[in-house]
Amino acid sequence: MKFLLPTFSLLLAHALSAAAPEPAAKSASAVSPEGFHELQIGDAAPSFELLGIDEEKHTLSEYADAKLLLVAFISNHCPTSQAIEQRLKQLAKDYKPKELRIVAINPNDPAALRPDELGYSKYNDSFPEMKRHAAEQDFNFPYLFDGETQAVAKAYGCLATPHVFLFDQERKLRYRGRFDDSRYADSATVTSPDAKNAINALLAGQPVATAITKPHGCSTKWIEKRAAVAADQEKWEKGEVHVELIDAAGVAALRKNDTKKVRLFNVWASWCGPCVEEFPELVATARKFGLRDFEFISISINEPSEMQEVKDFLEKHNAIVPDKIKPTLKAEGRAGNAYIYNPPANAPNTDALIQALDPEWPGPIPHTLVVAPGGAVIYRHNEEVNGDELRAKILEAMGRYYVPEK
Repeated sequence: MKFLLPTFSLLLAHALSAAAPEPAAKSASAVSPEGFHELQIGDAAPSFELLGIDEEKHTLSEYADAKLLLVAFISNHCPTSQAIEQRLKQLAKDYKPKELRIVAINPNDPAALRPDELGYSKYNDSFPEMKRHAAEQDFNFPYLFDGETQAVAKAYGCLATPHVFLFDQERKLRYRGRFDDSRYADSATVTSPDAKNAINALLAGQPVATAITKPHGCSTKWIEKRAAVAADQEKWEKGEVHVELIDAAGVAALRKNDTKKVRLFNVWASWCGPCVEEFPELVATARKFGLRDFEFISISINEPSEMQEVKDFLEKHNAIVPDKIKPTLKAEGRAGNAYIYNPPANAPNTDALIQALDPEWPGPIPHTLVVAPGGAVIYRHNEEVNGDELRAKILEAMGRYYVPEK
């Protein structure tokens, strides 16, 4: 049974095209790769054949019986995309009896993401990690991978994640743009449920009042961005580390953490095998959260005379300060976040350091402590850390979404 009568379909199509003028084409093409095409209202849905997280190939034609089809470009890493997941799942559940089908597509090339663009997610945008993310979030719709060629993202004109495209039963585009007007996970922050409004209009046989909105979220990570990722890596590899001495009082002041930052402290030494072994995981953690209010503070217990050795080690492992927190260091009167503990002459041991940093520290190194603003302990671990466990604890404390300011 057709959803719209033929005569009304023609009138509706005319009304839709008249009601929602297209933005200038150059707005998308100026920043998009070769082959990018911006779908217009009334255009037919481009066909696709993509691998889903169920390891099955999915095509446009398999959804032919659905009255309406919502193609939602989403991703694992983007906080705005993650924020709409519960609302997208609820939409799929509520409108399944009304014959709406939702197909989610990840358009991103995982190799086109910098480490610090993953600071709101456990996962990259690779296909294996799509499976893990979808399983944890209990997706109730197909989730397909387009990151290998990005041909579908280009055909639909995907500018960001999330970016949604709503098609009628004849698979003509009737709405494109944002899922709704909120970048937050709390549904109470939504004031304009744009995709749902469009769905309800079509189900009622009415024209979509606002057929085009601007998507907001994380830009599509096109394959062409790999060069920028490589340039960012080169910057890190050439970065300089500033090392200075610190006493127990200085450590205690940092440990108090009167800032908005989560602080990761690690006590280590260049002669400590487990310290050297775990250090790349600490740097990876610092880079992952490099765009957030986060700081990695390393405290070496090498001799103060070994400052050059400590500096060389830190630079070898690219333990540089992210640009985001440089202004906060300057405001605190600090030149960097790498230190060598300088004990008092009458007590050349780590007792005062232990009391200043973490009285529950049993003594051996490496020792790792993560504290929230105000000093509450998020994570502590003695001996070598598991990087994935460390980052998961930090992400759990910091959250996967943007949070409205109070």
